[in-house]
Amino acid sequence: MDVLNQAWESGFLLPALVAVAALFFYFIANSVFRRIVKSVQSRVRESGIPFELLSMPFRLLAVLLLVSVTLPYLPLSELVAPVFRHAFTVVSIVVAVWFLMRLLAVLEQFVLIHYASGLRNSEASARKVATHVSLARKILNVFLVVLAVAGVLMTFDTVRQVGLSILASAGIAGVMIAFAAQKSIATLIAGVQIAITQPISIDDVVIVENQWGRIEEISLTYVVVQIWDQRRLIVPITWFIDRPFENWTRSSQELLGTVFIYADYAIPIDSLRSELERAVRATPLWDGRVVKLQVTNTTEKSVELRALVSAANSSDLWELRCLVREELVAFIRTDHPGGIPRVRMEMDQGPVG
Repeated sequence: MDVLNQAWESGFLLPALVAVAALFFYFIANSVFRRIVKSVQSRVRESGIPFELLSMPFRLLAVLLLVSVTLPYLPLSELVAPVFRHAFTVVSIVVAVWFLMRLLAVLEQFVLIHYASGLRNSEASARKVATHVSLARKILNVFLVVLAVAGVLMTFDTVRQVGLSILASAGIAGVMIAFAAQKSIATLIAGVQIAITQPISIDDVVIVENQWGRIEEISLTYVVVQIWDQRRLIVPITWFIDRPFENWTRSSQELLGTVFIYADYAIPIDSLRSELERAVRATPLWDGRVVKLQVTNTTEKSVELRALVSAANSSDLWELRCLVREELVAFIRTDHPGGIPRVRMEMDQGPVG
């Protein structure tokens, strides 16, 4: 008993008890969090929502709440108390912002899963929603980080004085900062504009710098395009605002494609048209919308035939065009070899005898 009294009077017992209580409260918060997650999952029909992202920041917030309650009663010296309270404030700001960022990530997945389950037959709408939600989360994360940095810096008296001195010369400083950061500000504004106007969405098929690819990621400053050979093209987001580009899936993924065949004037057009229709109807790559064969040009040596076909998406269209090209070339070579382009000439042998 005397030992406890001495430890209490010396000021070591209360901090030790607070540390033990904080550790105990940490595990209690973990148990409470798991029960809350189970309760929410039982009421929410969607599965796959990453609630575990909130686990660690939730526990730390619970511990910080306990410390904030016991902080006024800790026997801290006049030198240690201000430092400890300042460190506690900084940690609280960082953990709170961390929790909010993780909460935004969980809400993003909840919205995506919920919206995807309600729009199973509208993939384009689901991709637009995914782009909106993803960019909104990234924008909010930027604002949260800025607020956290500002909050932490404002806890230091020296930085606060520097801030006041900068505000006193706001005119010159504002012009200098605006001039130095004009490109960065323009990039951020372009990112917000992309999020609002939606010229591109996640998984859109685009032609950028003469490269075919799919939009893999959209951030506030750049866009990642996965090219057909699995390379990644990193494009500044301002590029999609300042320059024209092709978006093959803006409103739908259905596309038309052409195959050009150059044949001799002797080629039977009707037979070739029938072969084209037979070839496309025999493959699941064709979506059943368009199949045509037309003579689009003539020269002194050959005729230009254009086969027009349709497919449900760009990948199927590419495979269908290759298939049509192979089938028509094989048909001309085997069934109508006279339709192969050739060069004709006549030789003047002069008078006989």
